[in-house]
Amino acid sequence: QAVKIAQETCRGLEFAHSRGIVHRDLKSGNVWLTADGTAKIGDFGLAVSLDRSRLTQEGMMVGTVSYMPPEQAMGGEVTPRSDLYSLGAMLYEMATGRPPFLGDDSVAIIGQHINTPPVAPTWHNGQCPRPLEALIMRLLAKDPSERPESATDVLSALDAIDLTASAEQPEASGEEAHALDSLAGGVFVGRQREMGELKAALEDALSGRGRLVTLVGEPGIGKTRTALELATYAGLRQAQVLWGRCYEGEGAPPYWPWVQAIRSYVRDVDPEQLRSEMGAGAADIAEVVSDVREQLPGLQAPPQLEPEQARFRLFDSITAFLKSAGRRKPLVLVLDDLHWADHPSLLLLEFVARELANARVLVIGAYRDVELSRQHPLSQTLGELTRERLFQRVLLRGLDQEDVGRFIELASGITPPAGMVEAVHRQTEGNPLFVTEVVRLLVQEGALAPGHDEADWNVRLPGGVREVIGRRLDRLSERCNETLTIASIIGRGFTLEHLGPLIEDMTDDRLLEVLEEALSARVIEEMPRTVGRYQFTHALIQETLAGELSTTRKVRLHARIAETLEELYGGDAEAHAAELAHHFAEAQTVLGTDKLVHYSLIAGERALAAYAHEAALTQFQRGLAAKERQPADPETAALLFGLGRAQGATGQLDDAWATLGRAFDYFVNERDVAMAVAVAEYPLFYVSGLKEPNRFVSQALALVPPDSLEAGRLLSRLGLLLNLDAGDYEGATEAFGRALAIAQRENDEALEMRTLAAASDADFYRLRWSDVLEKNIRVVELARRANDPNSETWP
Repeated sequence: QAVKIAQETCRGLEFAHSRGIVHRDLKSGNVWLTADGTAKIGDFGLAVSLDRSRLTQEGMMVGTVSYMPPEQAMGGEVTPRSDLYSLGAMLYEMATGRPPFLGDDSVAIIGQHINTPPVAPTWHNGQCPRPLEALIMRLLAKDPSERPESATDVLSALDAIDLTASAEQPEASGEEAHALDSLAGGVFVGRQREMGELKAALEDALSGRGRLVTLVGEPGIGKTRTALELATYAGLRQAQVLWGRCYEGEGAPPYWPWVQAIRSYVRDVDPEQLRSEMGAGAADIAEVVSDVREQLPGLQAPPQLEPEQARFRLFDSITAFLKSAGRRKPLVLVLDDLHWADHPSLLLLEFVARELANARVLVIGAYRDVELSRQHPLSQTLGELTRERLFQRVLLRGLDQEDVGRFIELASGITPPAGMVEAVHRQTEGNPLFVTEVVRLLVQEGALAPGHDEADWNVRLPGGVREVIGRRLDRLSERCNETLTIASIIGRGFTLEHLGPLIEDMTDDRLLEVLEEALSARVIEEMPRTVGRYQFTHALIQETLAGELSTTRKVRLHARIAETLEELYGGDAEAHAAELAHHFAEAQTVLGTDKLVHYSLIAGERALAAYAHEAALTQFQRGLAAKERQPADPETAALLFGLGRAQGATGQLDDAWATLGRAFDYFVNERDVAMAVAVAEYPLFYVSGLKEPNRFVSQALALVPPDSLEAGRLLSRLGLLLNLDAGDYEGATEAFGRALAIAQRENDEALEMRTLAAASDADFYRLRWSDVLEKNIRVVELARRANDPNSETWP
């Protein structure tokens, strides 16, 4: 009867689609049976003609959620294949007695339509013919291109099904178990109060009152899953959702979660729109997010400023961009795993939070509260935000026993015995990750199969999630476990290209088979929009695998990974310097310190260029620690120069001047004029009474030709120092005059501006008002020439 109804419905769709009409709300309630039992499609109230403009339909969500194709749920393009998805959902329900997805509310069901593969119909009804099951699964493909091309093709497939063939299928296959396994990860129950708070915050942001909300709880409590549920709701409310995830190990670039979020936006937007939204700040953002420069070629490098000024300019540019983009379409920015965030990322979060008041931007930050000590950088950030009442905490705790029972019911399609629910809740304390892993384990061990004797369900439940994960990993092949163990040392995320050379005696095809096994078991997942890139589905899976290795084995694996990645990156290795420095550091007892120092220096310089001063400090300190017992050489001096700049940028001024002094003395002794000048003119914040700045400039001036451009820059700084420290107005004026003459002769407008600004400051303290005015008018003229004359942003 189900096949007959589907065939007759297909004929109705054939007719409608041939006239250019898409129904958009095909469901069992809209398929009517005549007196003789013939199925007819009715209620075309939501139908849309394919040959009419879609402008009035763009961004609208219409239809019934249990049968709604993903593209329709997200306001995308609706085609005849969208009706075929709804037909697949209706046919699924006729064959199994339940829709493909269930949930506590519409958003939960839509989220599964978008993200979660359906469980094979034979899991719920073993009498469903295999060809019919295959057709239903094709109809329910997330990607419309993977569905049958037309209702005619579906009708042909239905006509070919042999309903007289034996359908003895007493147990679900491994493939079906994996499908149910996958559904367990897509179920979302409970959290009504928490979702209410998040939806209220989103509505505030949509109306122009930006918000920062943090999701807080222990590992596995459902922070990411709750954020994903909100993201689905935000998409339905026509907001754009950007994701950034912090990296738990070392090696990620500075501002990594922000980079990921902005990169995903930049790649999908028209360059002219991007140029308009970023404005003059595009060059600053491009220093951190290289994709901006690819989209907007020809951007000039931002001017050299003191470290804190430069970082302020970057933060202001990013904030202005987010607010501008939000005016076009509201933004939801999800920053996951903030407990692993680098310090610069947290400082940027503080800055953005203070500017959200009039923005259509909602920032969601998720972090583990159990990992925060008072000294943790995130604790300090939260303290700053709390003092200014800039954010709201949403605390997530374990599901109650009723929600655990609902979870098992939605995942398995059976009503679980009360004893099972009580045992699972007791041993997991309602932690959703623990519940998910236990349900997956019960599926794999056959305890949740339909028709299973409830008296026999009581398999041994592990006491903790690591035991659960361990038992799930035990079900994988030995080769798969070995491969995943190596991947766990690479990090939470890894690529096929990285992993292949590390696996001995395994062809590419065999490696793909092994990874497919792990994918089927939901131990790893493919990253969206990329080919050959994977990540562990949860950090605890990676930690469990890595934690089983001895220290010696870890060191040797890090050594192999370091050398393999260096070879793979080739000429692009510097772009991955932080990652390589991490692996070479872990392997230094095997590989020595040369590569560790080399990549630490590069990573430190790249961090400084991105205004990630704290990250730079760590890199330079690590490099110097490796060189501690070695004689000074150019690499040591370069590390000292980097460390001094990082110390100055993080407020350690006394240490900074002392460190720079060590670097400067080396460069002078080695007659490295360029580096000596670089140290002498570095714009570090100056405190009156320090001897080093004057010494640096004086000695550097003796190394360069008196009328050179280098001399001009040094003279400009000398004038500033003489005025500030010694109160020597005449000496400062002479130095400024010589610097201006060189700047004008060499047509160096940046030097001229800097010198005039410093000279006007000296005039100001001597009450020489006309000179102050004259110099500053000239600075303004030069600034206008350097900038877009029509721009309101000044350098």
